[in-house]
Amino acid sequence: MLPCKVRRALAALALAALFAVPALAAAEPGQSPSPEAADGAAASLGVFAFAEKYFPGVSQYKPYFDVGFLGNTVGQYLSALLVLAVAWVLLRFFRNVVLGRMKRLAEGTETDLDDLAITAIESFGHPFYAVLSLYVALLFISVPAVVSGIVGYSLLAITIYYVVIASQHVIDYALKKYRERPGEGGKEMDSATLHLMGNLLKGAVLVIAAILLLSNLGFKIDALLAGLGVGGIAIAFALQSALADMFASFSIYFDKPFKVGDYIAIGTDTGIVKKIGIKSTRIETVQGEELVVSNQDLVASRVRNYKRMKRRRIVFGFGVTYETAPAKLHRIPDVVKNVLAKIGNADFERCYFKSFGDFALNFEVIYYVKDNDFLKYVDTQHAINMGITEAFAKEGVEMAYPTQNVFVQKKG
Repeated sequence: MLPCKVRRALAALALAALFAVPALAAAEPGQSPSPEAADGAAASLGVFAFAEKYFPGVSQYKPYFDVGFLGNTVGQYLSALLVLAVAWVLLRFFRNVVLGRMKRLAEGTETDLDDLAITAIESFGHPFYAVLSLYVALLFISVPAVVSGIVGYSLLAITIYYVVIASQHVIDYALKKYRERPGEGGKEMDSATLHLMGNLLKGAVLVIAAILLLSNLGFKIDALLAGLGVGGIAIAFALQSALADMFASFSIYFDKPFKVGDYIAIGTDTGIVKKIGIKSTRIETVQGEELVVSNQDLVASRVRNYKRMKRRRIVFGFGVTYETAPAKLHRIPDVVKNVLAKIGNADFERCYFKSFGDFALNFEVIYYVKDNDFLKYVDTQHAINMGITEAFAKEGVEMAYPTQNVFVQKKG
């Protein structure tokens, strides 16, 4: 334990510094206190008379507080030290205790926006709190303009640095939520593309932060901005094709004409979308090969998206021989209808006698497949064809095939 005299001296020191703060605060930040403020600070040391009642012998230390040094009294320096210590303790208490409790409370809530806010605040590190405490403490003493300028610009630079880090957390959070959106979301977006978009946004934030810092440091940024504009135009001309593909990919992502896994048709090419990249889209065709299509060409083309169909309309036909009796021809639509009724994935619409062909009586069948999957359609059509073949065999109806009858006449 400290000796009694030492403890009394420390208590008097704290009281004197504390009472000196209000008078010193009357001075403008970064300027020397006025004579009136200095007199007020000295007068405030009259607290020793009050402290003498509780700490006998305190007044003997009063002369030490009036000693001047580098434009400030000892009392003013002690006041600044007290402010520095209190500010540091309060900021550390906020970071370690208050934020810790807020973080525990945020873990119990359903939303994660509060977690994002706490993460952004936690990104401000110890250098920020140290420089901020020093900046506040220097407001209570007279320091050279160079020193106050260095501390002020240091605080500005550190603040911008940690704001950029916090904004990066916000960008990562936004991209993560976009990727996790249910239904039509970012799951179909290529992860590399999302990463590139995130880097572009972070780069834009860095450029804005650098311009803001240079502007506050007194640099003229007009010429810099003009140079960046000219350079950007030159780069845009040099990378015109690549940029067109990149913006076309953004159009695909936001307009969503198709997504990964959709079965689409582009002209005569059809297949399943496997990957949507920055420059091109990759499609696995029905034949099995990979088709690479430029995003710019893809956006300019007519795309048929079969994945968006709720059901598939199918039209097919068949022919029976001319020797088929009229009674059997009347029964053919009902026979076909009964065949489709036994297939659960098909909705019958109509079957009718369409035309007289060169070698067959042609019928046309229209039905719907209750699914947009191409493979299910193929299986359904196979089942219908087999069912019609078996039913016609029972009914005695013969399918037609190309034939020619040659009639020979004998003269005389």
